[in-house]
Amino acid sequence: MKGIIKSKASSKVLVFILYMSVVFGDGEEAETLGALMEKREQEALYSVIQGFVGKSWNGSDLYPDPCGWTPIQGVTCDIFDDGYWAVTALNIGLVHENSPSCVPDMEFSSELFALKHLKILSFVNCMVHKNHPITIPAKNWSALSGSLESLEFRSNPGLMGKIPISFGSLSNLQSLVLLENGLSGQLPTNLGNLINLKRLVLSGNQFTGQIPSNFGSLRRLLIMDLSRNSLSGTLPFTLGGLKSLLKLDLSNNKFMGSIPHEIEDLKNLTLLDLSRNKLSGFLINSLKELSSLEELVLSRNSITGSLMNLNWRNLQSLIILDLSEMNLTGEVPESISELKGLRFLGLNDNNLTGELSPKLAEMPNVTAMYINGNNFTGQLNFSESFYAKMGRRFGAWNNPNLCYTIGLTSDSLAPSGIAPCQYQT
Repeated sequence: MKGIIKSKASSKVLVFILYMSVVFGDGEEAETLGALMEKREQEALYSVIQGFVGKSWNGSDLYPDPCGWTPIQGVTCDIFDDGYWAVTALNIGLVHENSPSCVPDMEFSSELFALKHLKILSFVNCMVHKNHPITIPAKNWSALSGSLESLEFRSNPGLMGKIPISFGSLSNLQSLVLLENGLSGQLPTNLGNLINLKRLVLSGNQFTGQIPSNFGSLRRLLIMDLSRNSLSGTLPFTLGGLKSLLKLDLSNNKFMGSIPHEIEDLKNLTLLDLSRNKLSGFLINSLKELSSLEELVLSRNSITGSLMNLNWRNLQSLIILDLSEMNLTGEVPESISELKGLRFLGLNDNNLTGELSPKLAEMPNVTAMYINGNNFTGQLNFSESFYAKMGRRFGAWNNPNLCYTIGLTSDSLAPSGIAPCQYQT
């Protein structure tokens, strides 16, 4: 009995110690619970949120402050040396299931630029009403130059206007994402001043004009995606200066001229997509230097030349090779069959000729191959197991002088649009 009484007493002492440590702040956790937000910071935050979600929101249900036990969804805070909470991240729009949505007549409060510790600012599915167009504030972004590292506007069709020139003052910015909005105009040249930038995604807008040549100064850039715009002109040779680049996507624009030879300097590149432009010239031999490439997509351009001119053995990392709907000529080199990791091969709708090596069907990982719409001749000496594996993912039609070898166990395995070879007796 005495042991039981002693155990209960010890438990009460333990509970009391835990209670005191929380209330009086013995450790880091207690210090966190006891921290408050400066009134000026709180007023700025409330003004910013009201501008986005409406004046009816007043934060009255938050205790003891926006970063306390009941924080605002989408707001992240941290404690700084002065012992106060400060806003470090602001994610506006339908980011989380219970995030407050933006009102149609939302506005940017000038107090946004008073959040001096803000590192991350994003707007996702926020400005969705095209009949209530919203523009990005043109000024005051320099107030965030010492803190802001990530700035995103994603899926905001009601976001109109141009990229503010003052974005060029955000010297600490590492990520600039303006994806699938209604933005237009030319790309500001002073974006090339953002030397700490690692990700530049401007895809899915209505930007026009050329790529500024000083974008080649973004030496730390890992991802550049300018796809799905109306950009034009020639590709600047300064792109060769982006030596850290992993992904370059300039597809679905109106670029003209030839691929610059300086592209060979992008040794770390894993994706190069220049498809659906108006590029011309020859299939440059410099591409063989991109030994890290996993995806090479040049389709729907007027690029000409022979596949025989490239040393395909250097591109052993290739997984996707799409050279369809171009003006390529000549034969398909057997060395392409040595790309053991290749899964997709698109050579359709060119002016390719000659006979096809049976080794193309022996690539172990290929799951789709399209050679239709060319001038191949002779017999398709591909195995029955190849036709069975590929099914409709093998296209060879519209090659009038191409036939397949008779002897398949089932007519259903025959390649679509190709006649069986007729032998003279």
